[in-house]
Amino acid sequence: MPLVAGVDTSTQSCKIVVRDAETGRLVRSGSAKHPDGTEIDPRHWWDAFDAAARDAGGLDDVAALAVGGQQHGLVALDAQGRVVRDALLWNDTRSAAAAADLVRELGDGDADAGAQAWADAVGSVLVASLTVTKLRWLRDAEPENAARVAAVALPHDWLTWRIAGYGPEGSSPLGPQLDALVTDRSDASGTGYYDAQGADGAGEYRRDLLRLALGRDDVVLPRVLGPAEAGGRAHPSVAGADVDGGALLGPGAGDNAGASLGLGMQTGDIAISLGTSGVVSAVAPTRTADGSGAINGFADATGNALMLAVTLNAARVLDAARAVLDVDVDELARLALEAPAGSDGLVLVPYLEGERTPNRPDATGTLHGIRLATSTRAHLARAHVEGMLCGLADGLDALRAQGVPVERVMLIGGAAQSPAVQQVATQVFGLPIGIPAPGEYVADGAARQAAWVLAAASAPGADAPSWSTTIARTLDADPRPVVREQYAAVRDLV
Repeated sequence: MPLVAGVDTSTQSCKIVVRDAETGRLVRSGSAKHPDGTEIDPRHWWDAFDAAARDAGGLDDVAALAVGGQQHGLVALDAQGRVVRDALLWNDTRSAAAAADLVRELGDGDADAGAQAWADAVGSVLVASLTVTKLRWLRDAEPENAARVAAVALPHDWLTWRIAGYGPEGSSPLGPQLDALVTDRSDASGTGYYDAQGADGAGEYRRDLLRLALGRDDVVLPRVLGPAEAGGRAHPSVAGADVDGGALLGPGAGDNAGASLGLGMQTGDIAISLGTSGVVSAVAPTRTADGSGAINGFADATGNALMLAVTLNAARVLDAARAVLDVDVDELARLALEAPAGSDGLVLVPYLEGERTPNRPDATGTLHGIRLATSTRAHLARAHVEGMLCGLADGLDALRAQGVPVERVMLIGGAAQSPAVQQVATQVFGLPIGIPAPGEYVADGAARQAAWVLAAASAPGADAPSWSTTIARTLDADPRPVVREQYAAVRDLV
């Protein structure tokens, strides 16, 4: 009974699940926190991985391992494998001006033409989240650091590399072999310099776009692996010491692609994830090229496309409400359900950390409709829940506008367990909502990928294992048009 491990190196923490490779049964798990912030020394990811592995009882007995992780973060390495500067995370908006510059430049000075050109080239219109914009910021703001860059990796690439035993001299057994860096199509497709449909569908780096951003393209980029292709083996000091041949390393995945694989999503499935960011994702046969920027056309972890609408502000909107009201999660939900749908006209536009979709990196949150009657704790609680969900409902509409089929909607993420979020979701989305059993779906997807790699090693062409996903509850649609009508009337007044 071989075991596999899935790792989720997310914005807030590292989570590890160890599962039976054949059935997906959870054997054990562990976790450890990451520091807060929008930039971070990657050594904290390594330390958290080590702590989470110990919390999970160690990884000596796993036959394969894969890493899912936060997308877009810039990990710049020098020729000795050292981190050039703290990694800039996806939610760091300092490169917003760089994104606008790159859009105009690809459009020969025309922003609209440039937006469509980027969408055609890589599936996404640039916003500050994407790695390529952070490279332009580095070139302009820190030219000395930019000159030192010898390789560019993403968070899950870097952690996989370290698990394999590579890293700076003196802190890793195998040293700084930059050409040992690997990644997957899903995470590469979120860089802004990888076309997942290029090379007749095989995918290819767009070094011309990398050069446009950094001013040069003579840097090592991770080798892009296929969905079930092994990327080497874990160093025995990290994982697989008790397994013949050691632990195979999977290609990994971006967090949304990992969650999609963990949920077993297929064409027509929509997942609405309420984590640090809010994500509406859909599996499709091919990506679109949405020049409006509302939809990102990435790759998934199986060979399909993964269409995403992403907001910067999701669960942290509820955190803000709890802080203002000085309540816990349960009390916030209770308060929100005391107020009527639409909060009697109190509307929160929740751009508390700027926003990615729509692209408003410098925006702030606004509260509309404040009257004596709406100045209650219940109205404020409900306005935060409704505002968070209305932004994601706009993303769902954008997917429909691109012709993406909507057949089944699943609500996932920590905030999805709130009774208020569940009830308001049926009203805002106006659709039946499936609530999967709570789980670490990014880590679960990484574990499923590891099992796939393990199976393919002995049977090339093997399909991904069929692990089941339990839908704990299905909620009937309860459309309340007033909520979105009020939100639409004020969302652009920023």
